[in-house]
Amino acid sequence: MSVQTPRQDYMGEQAAAYRYDDYERGYGWIVFAATMLGILAVMNVIEGIAAISRSHFFVGNAHYVFGDLKAWGWVTLLLGVALGFAAVGILAKNQLARWVGVAVAGLNAIAQLMFIEAYPFWSLALFALDVLVIYGLVAYGTRTA
Repeated sequence: MSVQTPRQDYMGEQAAAYRYDDYERGYGWIVFAATMLGILAVMNVIEGIAAISRSHFFVGNAHYVFGDLKAWGWVTLLLGVALGFAAVGILAKNQLARWVGVAVAGLNAIAQLMFIEAYPFWSLALFALDVLVIYGLVAYGTRTA
């Protein structure tokens, strides 16, 4: 026969409640990050198609680190497709997709900074969204018990 003190029982319930609350808070960030990845995917696909077709709303005579507007259009288009696949995988609760999402969002952040000559404020806005996505996926993307 074992005797359990009320203190041990209370602490067990409190720890379980804390784990549940922490999971719920983290789940919101994961859904936010996956949604933002999906939005970034659509924006990058549109931006990539516009750059490939040499649309007139980009800054004219911009000098890029390497390549030209059409090359960066292909880069952003491919990154947009990868971001879309990562978003779907994250919503399916795949841990590999979460890490792929972190990697692709990091690459997209770098690409947006290199694409800044063509569309400065838009590139900075997408860079900020990439940073939020990376934070959400890294800080709150733990395995569920």
